[in-house]
Amino acid sequence: MARDPIPQLDDRFSDPNATPTPWSIATQVLSQAELYWLTTVRAAGRPHVTPLIGLADDGAFYFCTGLREQKAHNLERNQRVAVTTGTNAWASGLDVVVEGAASRVTDTEDLKRAADAYEAKYGSFWHWDVRDGMLASGDNEAALFRVEPSKVLAFAKDPHGQTRYRLS
Repeated sequence: MARDPIPQLDDRFSDPNATPTPWSIATQVLSQAELYWLTTVRAAGRPHVTPLIGLADDGAFYFCTGLREQKAHNLERNQRVAVTTGTNAWASGLDVVVEGAASRVTDTEDLKRAADAYEAKYGSFWHWDVRDGMLASGDNEAALFRVEPSKVLAFAKDPHGQTRYRLS
């Protein structure tokens, strides 16, 4: 994720005792999460939301998908996405939302780094080889996408506070 953006607490949606969530805490939640929710936009403008695994690293969020999947079709028309992770509890934890544009990654070295990072984070079940600009596992292939954040929000729950990060 971006480096040291300025956190701003939104008083309209925050408890009077809330303070801005430090960027280091938001990025820790993004990096350590096992599951994320990706929202893409269908051709007709309806949202498409799906759970997936991913990586937060190097100022961005990475995910992969097969090119025949709905999210890949959606990204062909509209690169705007939202990535969400956190907890489903009301009074504890931290939820983080990343909004931005997803672009396809095809560079062999970048794909190898991502393949290694997936296996390090999720274990050998998520072992990928790199071939022809794709991540490959047996007969399965997946395209890697990088989300450059344009807006990041953190929603603290004890006390409730909404932090927006100004990205440079």
